[in-house]
Amino acid sequence: MTTFGLDGISRRTRAVSRSISAENFTGARAGGGRATEGTGAVAASRLGPGWKISPSIDIAAGETAVLADIEGPGTIRHLWCTTDPHGAWRGTLLRMYWEGEETPAVEVPLGDFFCNGWNVFSQVSSVPVAVNPNGGFNAYWPMPEQQSPAT
Repeated sequence: MTTFGLDGISRRTRAVSRSISAENFTGARAGGGRATEGTGAVAASRLGPGWKISPSIDIAAGETAVLADIEGPGTIRHLWCTTDPHGAWRGTLLRMYWEGEETPAVEVPLGDFFCNGWNVFSQVSSVPVAVNPNGGFNAYWPMPEQQSPAT
């Protein structure tokens, strides 16, 4: 049975939902909001753990960062990020690998993936992509994987 939009929202499922973030790279249950140091430590110094102490990561020019390494089958349903547009949108490559392949299935400048090429902001309001005026990039493309390298 094919569903569209929110048609299946009331249906029960055995799927397990995980949130992978700069504070919880594995998506472990209750693993977010546990950092005690990180990019937001100064701003959140009096708030303590449970508040976004490390809501982001710094990636130096020429470096690669693994944002998620998910074991087993599943579907990525939402990607969200925000970054400085000055060079990062065209200068940062987004690579995604599926099914244990060595060649990326997706390799694209970050801004282009979110419909914002050429380092020029463009608000996008669509079902698969939303780009907000304050810089949030969102993608809702369902990206399934049947197996991971660990299986």
